[in-house]
Amino acid sequence: MPGRMGLALAGAILVVAAVLLPDRAEAQFGLRGGPVGVARFAVGHVIGLSRLRHSRMAVRGGRYRSAALRSQDPRGADRSQQSNPYVMRAALTAQAALAGWQGGRRPQGWWRHPDGSYGWVGPVFWPFAHDDLTNAIIFGDTTSLSLYGYGDIYAALFTPYAATELAAYTVPQGRRARKVPTAETLCEASDTGGLPVERIASAVAPNEAQRTALDELSSAWLAARDTIRTACPAQTPANAAERLGLMRERVEAMIKAIDTMEAPLSKFVGLLNDDQKARLNALASERRAVLASYQSKNADKNDIKNASKNADKNASKDAQAAKACQADYDPLSDENAQRQYEQLIQQQWPAADIATTLHLDEVARARFEVLQDTTLRTMQTLSACPTEPAATPQARLVAVKARLQTMLQAVGAISDALDDFQADLSDEQKAGFEAIGPKRGA
Repeated sequence: MPGRMGLALAGAILVVAAVLLPDRAEAQFGLRGGPVGVARFAVGHVIGLSRLRHSRMAVRGGRYRSAALRSQDPRGADRSQQSNPYVMRAALTAQAALAGWQGGRRPQGWWRHPDGSYGWVGPVFWPFAHDDLTNAIIFGDTTSLSLYGYGDIYAALFTPYAATELAAYTVPQGRRARKVPTAETLCEASDTGGLPVERIASAVAPNEAQRTALDELSSAWLAARDTIRTACPAQTPANAAERLGLMRERVEAMIKAIDTMEAPLSKFVGLLNDDQKARLNALASERRAVLASYQSKNADKNDIKNASKNADKNASKDAQAAKACQADYDPLSDENAQRQYEQLIQQQWPAADIATTLHLDEVARARFEVLQDTTLRTMQTLSACPTEPAATPQARLVAVKARLQTMLQAVGAISDALDDFQADLSDEQKAGFEAIGPKRGA
């Protein structure tokens, strides 16, 4: 697709810009292989961005804002209308995520995903978890799944929410209760219906035995949804350690949900003949065609008008992105990647400023650098160059599970690094660390 790689690279820059903080200070951090993370991140973290470019416009326009919050349902009253599901979801999760933040007065937040949606909505992490598993496994659409990673972990460490703002999602009071959806509501409303049984049945025309297996698979899919719902936070997380713990519980629930789906899926597919399997696999192609149609209908006229003008610029971005995906790519010789990485550190991880503010000694400073290093490394481990999804639902299930396991390992490593950093901090220093995020979001 012309310009696809260029859009991916441009999207990565948007990702960085979306989470940059206003503070600028010199960072004390050794660049231990860092640029490779940025380079891979630049070409792989924003799969599907070209289809979703208008999501932020939908967020700012607030087309679904009033209906969504009046009903306390993040999907909103407009969910039944035929429109791009990702644009709608971005708008609704944005409204819910910002409802409690600074009184909902801000048009956007630094912890948003590049498609305009949010991985953290108040105390809830990954609000559309079950829906994302269905899209990735059945339809081969990892658009939303691929956006989870470094930015969400960073937001867990430096939450933009103050304690009172988070409390509004779990213990709503007074008039504010009519504006801020509860965490339970967010978790309940984020599922869009489970396994698309009738669509699968229409595609494969199952016989009696196959239909029974399909019904068993549907039951397993609903059980998986319930498993994920049990990881919905019942209380407001009080600190970074608890937020990382919530992330870990949520991802563990998603992995457990996949385990619930695996055997019934294998049984159902195993009963299909080759022609039926081909028709089942074709659902993924149909999904891509539908999303491409949304993109075509919503193409920005200015983009079309300026296509020729920007051709050379896009070609340059394509070349840079393609280079970063080559096996022999050496990021240490890429000045642009190095510069981008250093800027990211200086703006997101002002270690000297934090050390001064918290009155850290040399040991605590060193431990903070380990926390910083460990977190930044997730840009590489949780990013990949764009690849075609696996051809079959079983293979996609394996790939999704592997991705989640990688994320779980990353969160665990960062939790350990945070524990080490905070081990000898006073209560006052810990409180100062927790105040960093809300102050920057102000």
